[in-house]
Amino acid sequence: MVEFTFSCRNTQRDVMRTLLVLFLVVVTGAEALERCAWAKILKNSGMDGYRGISLANWVCLTRWESNFNTGAINHNTDGSTDYGIFQINSRWWCTDGKTPSANGCNIQCSALLTSNVAVAINCAKRVVRDPQGISAWVAWRNRCRNQDLSSYLAGCQL
Repeated sequence: MVEFTFSCRNTQRDVMRTLLVLFLVVVTGAEALERCAWAKILKNSGMDGYRGISLANWVCLTRWESNFNTGAINHNTDGSTDYGIFQINSRWWCTDGKTPSANGCNIQCSALLTSNVAVAINCAKRVVRDPQGISAWVAWRNRCRNQDLSSYLAGCQL
């Protein structure tokens, strides 16, 4: 006979974790966007063809950088942090008050973490104006460059 035990303590902990995550999403306004909705936002923001970069490249880049999550935060081994849907780096493009920064986009990193993606899009445009262009993103170099990107826009009514 198999015996199951139920622990209120674990359930309460799980509920508290879930509530904390939901609270943070509501407070920051962060959200994971659906692929086609994100592609439409990018297109409407002038990203298709910006500096010769196709819409599919932008969608691929953000898929692998953040999985379309506006609230994504990742800490790097050099002490810098990547923020938002494009994973903009605090050492070069935004200031977080922790990392010495060039602040090339002249913004607070926290502005990259909301569902209002205009700041993030404008900063991404600034990044690709530098000589590295879209190659500044490791995920693009590793996952998108020289790949068939048609699946990133497949089924999207653009």
